[in-house]
Amino acid sequence: MIKMYRKAGKITSKVRKMALDEIKPDMKILELIELVEKEIIKLGGIPAFPCNISVNEVTAHYTSPPNDDSTLKFGDLVKIDLGAHVDGYIADTAISTMVGGEEYLDSTAIDETLISKNLNMIETSILAVESAISTIREGVEVGKIGEVVEETITSRGFKPVSNLTGHSMDQYILHSGLSIPNVKEKNPHKLEEGDVLAIEPFVTDGVGRVTDMSDAYIFRFLRDRPLRMIHAKKLLGQIKSEYRNLPFTPRWLLDHFEEHRLNASLRQLIQSRAVYPYHVLKEKSDAWVAQAEHTIIVEKDGCEVITK
Repeated sequence: MIKMYRKAGKITSKVRKMALDEIKPDMKILELIELVEKEIIKLGGIPAFPCNISVNEVTAHYTSPPNDDSTLKFGDLVKIDLGAHVDGYIADTAISTMVGGEEYLDSTAIDETLISKNLNMIETSILAVESAISTIREGVEVGKIGEVVEETITSRGFKPVSNLTGHSMDQYILHSGLSIPNVKEKNPHKLEEGDVLAIEPFVTDGVGRVTDMSDAYIFRFLRDRPLRMIHAKKLLGQIKSEYRNLPFTPRWLLDHFEEHRLNASLRQLIQSRAVYPYHVLKEKSDAWVAQAEHTIIVEKDGCEVITK
């Protein structure tokens, strides 16, 4: 089991670094997403969920629909959130960057104050995840992790996104029941040796909360349900066997289903509550957001970071 987690961690670490190197102005978001997902497979893993590329105030859960023409613009704050699994053992990681790299830093077209703020938010997200990791060991209360994250972020003049959390993971289960807060809260649950956790602080200069957008491009199997449409039955069977409890995107199913029929069947699955939609999330005040994330395995005297 540990071997599988470590292999998944190495894959996500390599792909995360590759994605950072590939980002450039005018690049299609779909191109970057497909590059990430194909590289995970090439390295011997399977995407644990659709690659999320969330830009500026869009905070999480954005993956491209088929034929997405959205592009990355010079100066955008981009969050890359990706995961891989090996036999169901998951590694989940994320990083933020500014589109344009060194050109962005040297740009006279963008206000220096804005450049400084965005770079500080990215740095703060990294410091917050590192601070959280430094506190983790067997017996630590979950609430303590949120307290450390919040203190790190607020000490640098920003706010954590309070209604997004990290999470525990298990085989084929991305969110296995334990939430890891990004703010101080009373949670006396104590970590145990062997717990697998994704630690993911989000940093903003806005109100520090996210809200649902109308769009949803990521979904998850919930339960079998009685269905009238034969195509909906077939789709649900494919989803259940192919992805189990892991998130998926309709984009992955186009080799098996015609797009119009796929969309109609998926609507029925959502209405019948056989499938859960993850709506795209944005910061409530439209402020920009940075994110960093690592997956760790709790040990007696610390933890192993498998996505370094």
